[in-house]
Amino acid sequence: MTQATIAEYLHISQATYSRYESGGLDVPSTVLIKLADYYQVSIDYLLGQTDHPGRAGSKKHNRNSPGDISKAVPVMLLSHHD
Repeated sequence: MTQATIAEYLHISQATYSRYESGGLDVPSTVLIKLADYYQVSIDYLLGQTDHPGRAGSKKHNRNSPGDISKAVPVMLLSHHD
């Protein structure tokens, strides 16, 4: 999964997505929700607050599995900033 592919899915530019990953921009809640929906994981999992990717009351999606989420979710989302 490339930055350009995820950026297209999120309807943002690749440059904006890159800034999310690098910490240049905070990730808006709307983007976190879309990423959690896409990968079918919780926002807490994306933010590194839990090791359990499952979601309470998650919706079922008719979409092919995006593959290994550990390689696709931006490292920036998994780290914490002061």
